[in-house]
Amino acid sequence: MLTYARSTTFAAVDGLTLAELDHLHDAQSNSIGALLAHIAAIERSYQVMTFDDRALSPAENAQWSVALKLGADGRRALRGQPLDSYLEDLKSVRRVTLESLAERDDAWLERSVRSAPTINVHWAWFHAAEEEINHRGQIRWLRTRLPNKEIATER
Repeated sequence: MLTYARSTTFAAVDGLTLAELDHLHDAQSNSIGALLAHIAAIERSYQVMTFDDRALSPAENAQWSVALKLGADGRRALRGQPLDSYLEDLKSVRRVTLESLAERDDAWLERSVRSAPTINVHWAWFHAAEEEINHRGQIRWLRTRLPNKEIATER
């Protein structure tokens, strides 16, 4: 499911320009680029929580907080990256996820997450997939509303 979700996310952003990635639909929206950065940051945080079995360090939290939280700070900071940069980041983080999952057995999925003891690892990775699918829907919605939407939706 993680692999399928990622392939459909890539298809949803195929061919977008820098201006399209940075476009803000309105004053409260996140850009498509910011949503891609958010997907990668969420996955990194779940890697730390489940593979490393710990909470984010202060340095990790500082590095990823804008992408994790989005909002006004994200609208200001998460800009100016070409599509290839976002895609490479998403590929890189997914490589770590798939390699790390391959090293573990199904029993590991039932372990509680130490930094969030009300959930188990299986739920955490279900939520990571769910988060990406949700934001992919937002990306598709935003893409159809780009200023030059006839060109953007034909790609």
